[in-house]
Amino acid sequence: MTEPTPSRPDGSQPDRPAPPDLWGAAADPGKTRPARGAQSPGWEREVLEKLVLGTLAEQRAARRWRIFWRFAWILLVGALVWTVASRDIAGAAKSTPHTAVVDIKGEIAAGNEASAEFVVAAMRSAFEDAGSQAVVLLINSPGGSPVQAGIINDEIVRLKAKHGKPVYAVVEETCASAAYYIAAAADDIFVDKASIVGSIGVLMDGFGFTGTMDKLGVERRLITSGENKGFLDPFSPMSERQREYAQAMLDQIHAQFIAVVRAGRGERLKDTPETFSGLFWTGQQAVELGLADGLGNLDYVAREVVKAEEVIDYTRRDNVAERLARKFGAAVGAGAMKAMAALQVPQLR
Repeated sequence: MTEPTPSRPDGSQPDRPAPPDLWGAAADPGKTRPARGAQSPGWEREVLEKLVLGTLAEQRAARRWRIFWRFAWILLVGALVWTVASRDIAGAAKSTPHTAVVDIKGEIAAGNEASAEFVVAAMRSAFEDAGSQAVVLLINSPGGSPVQAGIINDEIVRLKAKHGKPVYAVVEETCASAAYYIAAAADDIFVDKASIVGSIGVLMDGFGFTGTMDKLGVERRLITSGENKGFLDPFSPMSERQREYAQAMLDQIHAQFIAVVRAGRGERLKDTPETFSGLFWTGQQAVELGLADGLGNLDYVAREVVKAEEVIDYTRRDNVAERLARKFGAAVGAGAMKAMAALQVPQLR
């Protein structure tokens, strides 16, 4: 409870201290309290200053990002230019005796790293270098296009005659079909005892859906001008005449393949009924059949055969921009078209 305030002798009450007001100061009768919610003078100016400063900060940040991305693109272009220039400088500086190597890996097809475009360009650089004592084709491929393989084979024969340098094929895991088509042009073929070699044959694969469509009640409506325009259409039946035509075409390509192998291997080849049947053999069997000349890897050939232990790689590969385009799917459509076309193109596999 609050004690009563004692009164003065004259009966009047003593002065009480004024309670603090809402503004943190004692009550002052002569001071006017500001109205609740009122703003201090100049607040509009403060708000405008904050807005202007925020806008300037955003503009500075955007300008910094623009500078960053421009600098990044300059670095990327500079890296590409440096890569091309360094490749040319390195090619010009290769004058000491060495073994030149060209990789042939993966499917042999247009657009791949094992295409005739890339392989032939690499071989020309290797042959033209004064320091290269021999060219080694380092092969690990299941095969591919007979056209691409034929172009590479012809170029090997031409370059050997022009420059007088030997060519050796060194097989890693696989040298089959179109890959062996290429290897046959080499002076000697070296394999691992467990390598897969051979498969001298031609195939044309695809699918036929006519029976499935009949069961599902689906009708194929194909309109052509020319009775054979729909040849090899998977949704249309194949006539016997069309089958014979396709077989004759494959037989002709197979005969070209056989002629290349016989020309390249000569008397070393032990020609048996199974040699050109499409079978494949281990590296050890391939040596026994005359499809290969001996066992050995790249280091062995460079050291013992070429007598130049220094190995320089001349392989042409995709540049940075092409790899980025593939990574982000720029080649998806082209890949799909190539996959569809592959169903109707002869393959050495």
